[in-house]
Amino acid sequence: MALLDFLKKKEAAPEIVPVLPKDIYQRGALDLVDTIAPTALKIGSREIELGEKFARAFYTISYPRFLSDGWFAPVVNLDKVLDISIFIHPVDTAQALRSLQKKVAEVQSQIAERENRGLVRDPLLDASYQNIEALRDQLQQAEEKLFDVGLYLALYGDSKDEIDKTEGDIRGILDAKLVYTKPALFQQEQGFRSCLPLGTDELAVNTKLNSGPLSSLFPFVSFDLTSDRGILFGINRHNSSLILFDRFSLENYNSVVFAKSGAGKSYAMKLEVLRSLMFGTDVIVIDPEREYEQLAEATGGRSFHISLSSEHHVNPFDLPPVKEDEDPKDILRSNIINLVGLFRIMLGGLSPEEDALVDRAVTETYALKDITGDADFTGAEPPLLSDFETVLAGMEGSESLVERLSKYTRGTWAGFMNQATNIDINQQFVVFSIRDMEDELKPVAMYVITHYIWNAIRRDLKKRLLVVDEAWWMMKSEDTASFLYSVAKRGRKYYLGVATITQDVEDFLKSPYGRPILTNSSLQLLLKQSPTTIDVLQQTFNLTDEEKYLLLEAGVGEGLFFAGLKHVAIKVVASYTEDQIITSDPSQLLAIKEEKARFASEANKQ
Repeated sequence: MALLDFLKKKEAAPEIVPVLPKDIYQRGALDLVDTIAPTALKIGSREIELGEKFARAFYTISYPRFLSDGWFAPVVNLDKVLDISIFIHPVDTAQALRSLQKKVAEVQSQIAERENRGLVRDPLLDASYQNIEALRDQLQQAEEKLFDVGLYLALYGDSKDEIDKTEGDIRGILDAKLVYTKPALFQQEQGFRSCLPLGTDELAVNTKLNSGPLSSLFPFVSFDLTSDRGILFGINRHNSSLILFDRFSLENYNSVVFAKSGAGKSYAMKLEVLRSLMFGTDVIVIDPEREYEQLAEATGGRSFHISLSSEHHVNPFDLPPVKEDEDPKDILRSNIINLVGLFRIMLGGLSPEEDALVDRAVTETYALKDITGDADFTGAEPPLLSDFETVLAGMEGSESLVERLSKYTRGTWAGFMNQATNIDINQQFVVFSIRDMEDELKPVAMYVITHYIWNAIRRDLKKRLLVVDEAWWMMKSEDTASFLYSVAKRGRKYYLGVATITQDVEDFLKSPYGRPILTNSSLQLLLKQSPTTIDVLQQTFNLTDEEKYLLLEAGVGEGLFFAGLKHVAIKVVASYTEDQIITSDPSQLLAIKEEKARFASEANKQ
């Protein structure tokens, strides 16, 4: 269409095209298009008004001789609202070869004419000749193909000034790479429609590119965090790419999750647990709030409720079996050191003299059961806490220790640890719930359970994930924090990943073992934060001011995902079925409970 005809058509047509209710009424139906379309549309020469929004389309007209990989990534990752359409029209190879043959003849004639006239050689003509001949050879040998490529962009904003600024930013990025663009002047409607997911190239402004340069335009070669295998952690909020990772393919298998209460940290962890189970990973969870019980029930796992009145018991004196490549002395010594750390927590701290007494008493308690470092003690019956009390009572200067220990052997806390272990974690998914344990005993319970899990992990080599929810309980004591750090540091040797989750960020990082645990974690997930802790996190993770405000304003399940030195904005997403299994929202849980009761009632009636 000629420009004059186009302008006449624009003058004849109304500028504003409203969606009239009578049109919908006459059709007798409300289509999807009627629902999502703006109330009015105004098409201008440089932009389109979509209701209260503005849109502007423009296209690329030329490219440099060489296109490097990922040159388009800065535009894809630009934190602006825009649509990008790439149309790739294959060109028939035979037709392309005929066109190139004519082009070669033209260039050769120009070179010959310059030589006849005695002019100096033109390097541009020589380079063109060599490039065309190289492309002909590659096309003939099917090493390359030729395509007509159209690259269109549509920008959106609340005002013309906003899209002017966005266009300036994008054109500045592309101009620096010698990729030049033009606005779709008087073709905004065609440009806008070309950028819609309709698959129609109405602009038809194409440039010929062969396979190599075209591959550099691949839109998903952008700043993201993904790998060839693993589970879906979430969606990249910048470019909607998938954040796929296998923690067991990294230098260590540990992770930390920091978030305020209600930000979705347990939700994100339960989603990873559910997806890890599908890939054959054994998962063990220390759960302070019984949030994982429904997940264990849905996946056929086992949940142990640890409390003073519980029927499940863990004997802290249990020992792992001695493997062929291990020395019994080292195993026993390590266990004794861990037990002394446990007694420091249980007894409210130990003086140097008391520490030495406890160390000697533990050694002698094991010796009473013929457990020494001189022989393999695999299968030997371990002593109980009451046996340790008996040995300790016979030592000079132990009166205070025995008195403090009595509440664990004969007092109100006797039912907790002074029993033989009667649980088995030889299952794919195991949850230790300590919600009903008194707050004063929770650090002790978490230490004992973690110690038992560590001994079980050392028995056989399996791909395992240990989740420590509300890890700040363990960071309250130096001994529990030290033991957790030891497990995180040594876990890789036993194919173990440790995931620590906490909402009390300051207490976690104030611990002398908080930062070492953080630095020994390949993956970090920061979700919504409170203003009181954001400055600490900004300093710890070297966050920019934009990332700081992103964490302050993030919604549930939104934040930053770190893998090594790289990080992206993430949104944790779950399917409907996954959400029903892992949700912790009280209203959802109540609705699910009522639905189950209704189904059970209907089944009984039938």
